[in-house]
Amino acid sequence: MKFRRMASLGVAAVLAVATPAQAQSPVVNLVAKKVIERFQKSTCDQLWAARSERRGSQEQRVLDMLNDEPQLRQAFIDQVAGPVMNKLFVCGMIP
Repeated sequence: MKFRRMASLGVAAVLAVATPAQAQSPVVNLVAKKVIERFQKSTCDQLWAARSERRGSQEQRVLDMLNDEPQLRQAFIDQVAGPVMNKLFVCGMIP
């Protein structure tokens, strides 16, 4: 789905320029904002469809990098968790 690719590219851009010490940078804020906007604009049907898609190699690399950089991951998750979880709850994707 277009959302996954955009989020992956955005996070990859952050990872390319940000070190863990820079995790609170404006770039992280920008990527988080784009991810939040995508979730808020997506319909539940679009999110359900995206859920069944396989992860691309770029997306998997980004997830691996977030696993390796706890401070960057924490800064990103702190921003996107509330809005994303709310949308997933509304769509019945989490209990």
